[in-house]
Amino acid sequence: MIDLQQIKVTFNEGQQNEVLALKSVDLKVSKGQYLVVVGANGSGKSTLLNVISGTVRPKSGRVLLQDRDISLLPDYKRSKYIARVFQNPLSGTAPDLSIIDNFRLAALRTQKKTLRIGLNDAFRVKVADRLSDLGMGLENKLDQAMGTLSGGQRQAITLLMSVMDDLDVLLLDEPTAALDPRSAETVMRIADELISRHQLTAVLITHNLKDALNYGDRVIQMIDGKIERDVLSEAKTHLSASEIYGWFMS
Repeated sequence: MIDLQQIKVTFNEGQQNEVLALKSVDLKVSKGQYLVVVGANGSGKSTLLNVISGTVRPKSGRVLLQDRDISLLPDYKRSKYIARVFQNPLSGTAPDLSIIDNFRLAALRTQKKTLRIGLNDAFRVKVADRLSDLGMGLENKLDQAMGTLSGGQRQAITLLMSVMDDLDVLLLDEPTAALDPRSAETVMRIADELISRHQLTAVLITHNLKDALNYGDRVIQMIDGKIERDVLSEAKTHLSASEIYGWFMS
């Protein structure tokens, strides 16, 4: 599904503050796999996600999606196949627009651009039906402004908008970092359910070691622009919190 080949990313090249953010990284994420990425600040986690999403173009190497080379494809052209949820709930929605209008904007990402998208009753029923699965009562608030909702509600809606239409890859960029513990737990549960239900290929960046243990079927640790550890499936189920914590102490 996702195939990164010899990816190098350099920031401020040739300058005194030059940073080699990714150093010849090879990474394959198979279809339907849920990959968790951990690492200290500056280890290359976000750059890795940016390369997949297309917001950062590597200095060298190739990015393949389903065996198609998308290395030169800009992020807005990848958005039909790749959705991203950021750590700030304000980043994924338009606060002055209603819930239903936010869903309408999201629909424009994957569907043919027409002024009629999302204006019929069938679309409202579809959105309300999906929102009811969240258990937050938002299906009765379709015309409420997004900015009046809590951060957890907005992040849950952002997740739901991401999977309303066909999607190949879901990127979760520390989606609970700005939330209180209870909201964070709810959002992670919703994300896990959506990934499983839609059989998505997913990549989660997190600093929460508990989430790294509880979610996903593979975890990698990044250090200094490289993949230092890669723990798969069965081996991941035997990881302990103390063991992962020890990765950061060595």
